[in-house]
Amino acid sequence: MRPAMRLYYNPFSSSARRVVMTVEQLAAPVELVLIKDLRDPVERAQLLALNPNAKIPVLQHGDFVLWESNAIMQYIADQVPGQTLYPAGLRERADVNRWLFWSGQHWAPALGVLTWENWMKGLFGAGERDAAAVARGERELAQFAGVLDAHLRGREWISGAGLTLADFAIAVSLMRVKEASISLTEYPRIVAWFERVQALEVWQRSQP
Repeated sequence: MRPAMRLYYNPFSSSARRVVMTVEQLAAPVELVLIKDLRDPVERAQLLALNPNAKIPVLQHGDFVLWESNAIMQYIADQVPGQTLYPAGLRERADVNRWLFWSGQHWAPALGVLTWENWMKGLFGAGERDAAAVARGERELAQFAGVLDAHLRGREWISGAGLTLADFAIAVSLMRVKEASISLTEYPRIVAWFERVQALEVWQRSQP
């Protein structure tokens, strides 16, 4: 029987990776549909028909189409009875949501600009590094890495006592720190936590 849900993704995308990790961790009934090249007119048209933003990931569940990776992770988790990645308790779920929103608003943008300027620009031949953008990214990363490092004092995972969607969302933004020459040495608790995430089987299986 074909899975009821289809996820359009590309492993190069950190946003898509967090959803793939969720699917794998939960053994959720989701068919993974690879979008090989967003620059390909045919594949781009296929994606645009599902998501007006023309971005991945996108989830299709019957006649319901959902974009935005954090929303997709939540929706998939709620399809799996007994799962703990997205806790059912009101306060526990609110805490996970807090970190998902924090990641999208603060963490991912800071890391994203540094990854783009320090690595991806050269990879795609998109011009020289923008020194002002790099300086802004470094300031924001220092601010928010300090928040996360302090939060992780005495903790193994981001929210509650176990692994949650918050860990997946926050970790994938770090997937290119080596290529982008981003140092985390000032944040030992982030380093230790990220090592725990990298040791997870789903992290290793979802490597681009």
